[in-house]
Amino acid sequence: MKQTDLEKDIRYLQLLSRSFPTATEASTEIINLEAILNLPKGTEHFLADVHGEYEAFMHILKNASGNIKRKVNEIFGNSMREADKRELCTLIYYPEQKLRLVKQSDSDINDWYHITIHRLVAVCREVSSKYTRSKVRKSLPREFAYIIEELLHERTDDHDKTDYVNTIVDTIIDTQSADDFIIALANVIQRLAIDQLHILGDIYDRGPGAHIIMDYMQGYHSWDIQWGNHDILWMGALAGNDACICNVIRLSLRYANLATLEEGYGINLVPLATFAEDTYGNDPCAEFAPKMNGGAQHIDERTYHLTTLMHKAISVLQFKAEGQIFSRHPEWRMNGRRMFDNTDFAKGRTRIDDKWYDLSSCNFPTVDPKRPDRYSKEEELLMEKLRRSFQISEKLNIHIESMLRHGCMYNICNGNLLFHASCPLNSDGTIKDVELMPGRKYKGRELMHQIGMLIRAAFQNDTAKATRDYAIDYFLYLWCGPDSPLFDKGKMATFERYFIADKSTWEEKKGYYFQLRDNEAVIDGILDAFGVKGDNRHIINGHVPVHASKGENPIKANGKLMVIDGGFSKAYHNETGIAGYTLVYHSRGFQLVQHEPFTSTEDAIRMGTDIKSTTQIVEMSNHRMRVADTDKGEELRQQIAELKKLLYAYRHGLLKEKTAQ
Repeated sequence: MKQTDLEKDIRYLQLLSRSFPTATEASTEIINLEAILNLPKGTEHFLADVHGEYEAFMHILKNASGNIKRKVNEIFGNSMREADKRELCTLIYYPEQKLRLVKQSDSDINDWYHITIHRLVAVCREVSSKYTRSKVRKSLPREFAYIIEELLHERTDDHDKTDYVNTIVDTIIDTQSADDFIIALANVIQRLAIDQLHILGDIYDRGPGAHIIMDYMQGYHSWDIQWGNHDILWMGALAGNDACICNVIRLSLRYANLATLEEGYGINLVPLATFAEDTYGNDPCAEFAPKMNGGAQHIDERTYHLTTLMHKAISVLQFKAEGQIFSRHPEWRMNGRRMFDNTDFAKGRTRIDDKWYDLSSCNFPTVDPKRPDRYSKEEELLMEKLRRSFQISEKLNIHIESMLRHGCMYNICNGNLLFHASCPLNSDGTIKDVELMPGRKYKGRELMHQIGMLIRAAFQNDTAKATRDYAIDYFLYLWCGPDSPLFDKGKMATFERYFIADKSTWEEKKGYYFQLRDNEAVIDGILDAFGVKGDNRHIINGHVPVHASKGENPIKANGKLMVIDGGFSKAYHNETGIAGYTLVYHSRGFQLVQHEPFTSTEDAIRMGTDIKSTTQIVEMSNHRMRVADTDKGEELRQQIAELKKLLYAYRHGLLKEKTAQ
């Protein structure tokens, strides 16, 4: 090591010396980091397209995609009955609820406490084994940290410590702390079973509990999200994009799931209901009957009818709002999607690609054929109320802020490129230049980055007005634009599906990414363009459901692309034949976990039912991966190198050690 090189770094080393003021402290940290490099890699879980199915989503996190059940089986094997293992797993997943049931039925609760605490400690010891004591300690609840740490590192099979360990457990029970201690242990097990959670987009829409999922994620220890098109829709709604607001409400009405809007975010839909009854009360609105196979609760006849009217009212508003935005941005080349502008209301037909199609109905009392995209006075007032209702929702603001803080358009982590849907391509598989703002074209990684910056600009008050206005409008392009990395189809055929019987108009032709994604050379080209290194690199995304029931394989391009949208949403279960995937990346490789439909949290607690899951080995490493093999390992090696410079500076008099006074 040259002294001249160190002199150049002296200012940085002076800052570093504040954290490590002596040579001993610097060397101790080097020893610590070198040891961490040799620990097994932490377990990453990848989920996509959750779509508001909060019960199934939260259960999968609680059971770590079946990993906790596997650990329980490995630890206790044949020494424990299957029923008891099932009860123990349920206790780990739902400790508060299960404790209430046990206390109602068990005649010797103290004996149950004693046995159960020892079993939970054994499971906790197993899931914590790949972490440093320091990391485990940080995961422990403050009030029980010392006790749990003692139990994790002392065993009853050590005869010298048997009485010590048993006395700790007995005292926990005697002081009536057993319930709180069991809950704490169960939560620690859940926490340590998943080191990092990656959500590949679409928390929102269709299912009833996106807001519940987002509430849960506020306290989750380590997660990131790659935004999906449905998440972007809600971001756009909060930002004040009328078309996004209408789409969000329309999708909720389409699946008769208003819980997230009304109960979760306090969006006031009374003005819409009143407007819909006044405007469409005599219209059967047959095209707008809600889909009741998407998991919606049973609704009475009057609510069903009102939902139908509201569904049409907001859809008409949506087509107008979209037309206005497309008109403002001719550079998007989406004038063909100004559906009312391309409609002959007198003859009841619409022009698509220079061909006319008859409409199934043509009752649009608020549409002025001369200015079809213009709101009526009543619609203008309604949009103002809806816009304000979204923007003043405190919880929605908190949740979207969390999405911005934890999210981005893409992520590169441990040799894996993560994004929700697509990387726009040309027909030959090369990466496509896309115009993001007038005169500015980007592609691949730079396109994703610039879109992310534009999204954030929509929420920043110091952004220039023209840029912010464009950013707010651009949420609509991200939702349905042909070159959007979150859509990448020729069109979104919402209008056609409602009003045109000819199903050929319903086709949404997929972009070249979806046509070429099984080509290994194309996937390698994308990985190269994003700078993803390593022998075992992959793209992981969701967005398009995998039809497992028809034999479609989620693993494509000779294992380099993994599509993990297995249909969490109940609306997709019949289509996909399953109820979602989790991709698990642990120290021995990749496993794809395929889930069957989840019945309910209540069944899981009372009857010990679990999500039935099938595990497919995707790729196994020829050696057990360590922290040294990960991105974190690279960071630690850089830290070690800097600490060695600091140590050299101390020992050669370039810096003086700071001893305590």
